[in-house]
Amino acid sequence: MSSELERVELLRRALAGSPPRVTLGIGDDAAVIVPPAEPLVWTVDAAVEGVHFRRDLLTLDDLGYRATMAAASDLAAMGAAPLGLLAALVLPPWVSDADLAALAAGQREAAEALGTAVIGGNLARGTELSITTTALGFAARPLTRAGARPGDALWMAGPVGLAAAGLAALERGGALPGAVAIAVAAWRRPRARIAEGQRAGTTARAAIDVSDGLARDVGHLARASGVRAVLEAAAIVGDELRSAAAALGRDPLALALHGGEDYALVVTLPPGEVLAGFVRIGAVEPASGGAPVVLRAADGAVRAVGEGGFDHFLGA
Repeated sequence: MSSELERVELLRRALAGSPPRVTLGIGDDAAVIVPPAEPLVWTVDAAVEGVHFRRDLLTLDDLGYRATMAAASDLAAMGAAPLGLLAALVLPPWVSDADLAALAAGQREAAEALGTAVIGGNLARGTELSITTTALGFAARPLTRAGARPGDALWMAGPVGLAAAGLAALERGGALPGAVAIAVAAWRRPRARIAEGQRAGTTARAAIDVSDGLARDVGHLARASGVRAVLEAAAIVGDELRSAAAALGRDPLALALHGGEDYALVVTLPPGEVLAGFVRIGAVEPASGGAPVVLRAADGAVRAVGEGGFDHFLGA
């Protein structure tokens, strides 16, 4: 096993990149960024072994990719463009230099897909593998969860439920039906929807990314905005999810509502507005004093939706 200094150099070589405005990256005490004129947007996200992932279900390069995209998805939800990424790694003794290089390769692949780079971070020894990623960005008009108004429409970029179906397939083990291949990829290799978020930034009133489940995250938006969200059941279940759910014997609507880690982007738009790359999934109504999220079935019947989803301290 290499020393800390040697591992920092390994990461410097593996992650080398020079995003615009970054004048000093990996290798010094801190990165140096020339700030833009627009407001800065910063977020941090942790991926901890045994909580957010199991090593038997994905490769280390998948892990590096997945952790990086999960953090960057919060930038997408704010309509922000990335400036750079910082990664703090806690490495248990079993992590070899080859393992570290594989993890870094996944981080670099994700960063390049995002149009940025990992520009610094920290290394520490510990008992469990974890990656804490700080994503830095900027937005002329940062979106928040609190701007939705009655009369707005709910729009979504990206599918929901597929990642949960993929995880269920992997946890089941054995031969995987062909119909779940896309779902497995959705869990292992999610995509932060940066371009869609920036596109929404010009017209959307509110936004959130779907990390903990559609019902739960739309519930956050509804409460922050003081409104009720009405989801259309027919609009949130895609053909790929329907096929994967059938192969697994699962309810596709339940997966769509309560499965997390898809990192789809939900926004609210004023009446009459549309966004390329988004599909309409519901509407915003005045708060009724009841559930902040309800579901409208194909026959028009409306029922309250339990938010479910993932909670770090209460369980799924």
